[in-house]
Amino acid sequence: MEAKSVARYVRISSQKARLVAANVRGKNIEEARKILKFTPKKAAAVLDKILHSAIANAEQLGGVDVDTLYVKNIIINDGPTWKRIRPRAMGRAYRILKRTSHITIIVEEA
Repeated sequence: MEAKSVARYVRISSQKARLVAANVRGKNIEEARKILKFTPKKAAAVLDKILHSAIANAEQLGGVDVDTLYVKNIIINDGPTWKRIRPRAMGRAYRILKRTSHITIIVEEA
């Protein structure tokens, strides 16, 4: 049995989130939550919240032993980019790109 959780339009760059996701992929959920708890990056808190949701989704399926779950896959795709303008000297304007991500976590019984 596998369960998944999806968070869309998360306000973090997908490149930065993938760095943290690589540390957790393939681990059992207890170990993954410990790693995310002590990782000092914004993406760690976001991924922990989504992982918690995936675990709750697995519990709702029935017949799933939560202690045997592991992180099967983490998929992080680019979301839409917000374009903002920053005023600069002599009337110029520079573009600021505020990137978003779509994050999917899939957990499965070992």
